[in-house]
Amino acid sequence: MTAYDDMMAYVHDTQALAQVAGRLGWDQETMMPPGAAPQRGEEMAALEKVLHARRTDARVGDWLADIDAASLDPVGQAQVREVRRSFERASKVPADLAATLARVTSTAQGKWAQARADDDYAAFAPVLAEVIGLKRQEGAALAAGKDVYDAMLEDYEPGTTSADLEAMFGALRPELTALRAAILEKPAPAAVTGRFDETAQLTLSTLLAETFGYDTEHGRIDKAVHPFSSGSGLDVRITTRTNEADPFNCFYSTIHEVGHACYEQNIDRAYHLTPLGSGVSMGVHESQSRIYENQLARSKAFTGWLYGKMRDAFGDFGIASEDAFYAAVNRVSDGYIRTEADEVQYNLHVLLRFDLERALMSGDLTVNDLEAAWNDRFLADFGYAVDKPSNGVLQDVHWSVGLFGYFPTYSLGNVYAGCLNEALRIAVPDLDSQLARGETGAATGWLQSNLQTHGGLYAPREIIKRASGVEPGPEPLLAYLKAKFSGIYDL
Repeated sequence: MTAYDDMMAYVHDTQALAQVAGRLGWDQETMMPPGAAPQRGEEMAALEKVLHARRTDARVGDWLADIDAASLDPVGQAQVREVRRSFERASKVPADLAATLARVTSTAQGKWAQARADDDYAAFAPVLAEVIGLKRQEGAALAAGKDVYDAMLEDYEPGTTSADLEAMFGALRPELTALRAAILEKPAPAAVTGRFDETAQLTLSTLLAETFGYDTEHGRIDKAVHPFSSGSGLDVRITTRTNEADPFNCFYSTIHEVGHACYEQNIDRAYHLTPLGSGVSMGVHESQSRIYENQLARSKAFTGWLYGKMRDAFGDFGIASEDAFYAAVNRVSDGYIRTEADEVQYNLHVLLRFDLERALMSGDLTVNDLEAAWNDRFLADFGYAVDKPSNGVLQDVHWSVGLFGYFPTYSLGNVYAGCLNEALRIAVPDLDSQLARGETGAATGWLQSNLQTHGGLYAPREIIKRASGVEPGPEPLLAYLKAKFSGIYDL
């Protein structure tokens, strides 16, 4: 056995334990009885202690020192790169801090859910302050004197800095704001009306998941307050939610999470339970969920197919034609909730969170002032006031579980998806005719072979450039949005 073989055998077990930790998180969101939250926090903390000890074990450093990376093939070199990155980052964070973070964020998640249900930000604020204090400690340890927020970004989008994001978002904001203003001057398309049976919604959402390639032999679909995807390899799970007045919430949440799940399911099986066996970054991950949800599933071609399935499931729901249904699916309208936002306004929701969480991490914004800051910013960006905390500062789970640096990857994923969509349509010139028949295989197959199968082999921007043939930038996304919504709203 070589040092590389010994290291990879050890890392295999660490990765397997990390999957167990992820399964505990899935259970907490879907099936765990609410009274179990304190014990689950202790379980998560205990497992995090084990994982942290394994990731920082001195033997990992010794193996890395003994390995001649130049003698390895590209896959081996990438494995070493990722093990080294994990080892060096984990070694900067004290074990007690890592365990405390796991315990507190597990507990905070339940307190967030209750505060959201009660529309009571004040009840959540103390535990959020505790999470932020711990995350600042972690960020300072990781930054080692450099920018704390940049250190946090490394967990989700390696190689990207807040300066990179500021430049990209600075290019997006005025264009999106102008497009939004032009659209809102036009009459809004008709919306779907009626009550949509939950069982029928879930049945159709399962069909949509399978239509986009989700392998239910290695995955499952459950309900949760906040839809998410978890797991990798042979066990990848997604959740969705239902609203009897809005079936699109269920359908497009499902397709979005299927994009995440298919990325994980389609990674080369040789990489399973290794550092390359999951998506390379959250921005790249989001590119898959967004291109599945938007460029494919909200396209005129696919919505024409979905219209027929909707009529079969629900009968008359107030939309008389495929064209009207396409406009209804892509309707731009006021709304508070990021996950329900249309393509034009979605990134404005993300940019709000990006700015606020940077201010929280720097200390320029306190937890006690966060709700007012959110409401002021929302009013300035969207032109109407937040009506209750569950539609404002309490709507997202991310901060409760310590995911600072995560939000900007949603917009980064949209930018990546814009680049991929341009390349996909060149590679599959009859894509629309296939989507009109409910056939997604050519599109999802192209994404699988050009991006998903590689897992963590290439750096985030490198894999997007390899797949799309262009350096990632906002121009393709903006061109797509302007063309699509100019057509719908006759701009």
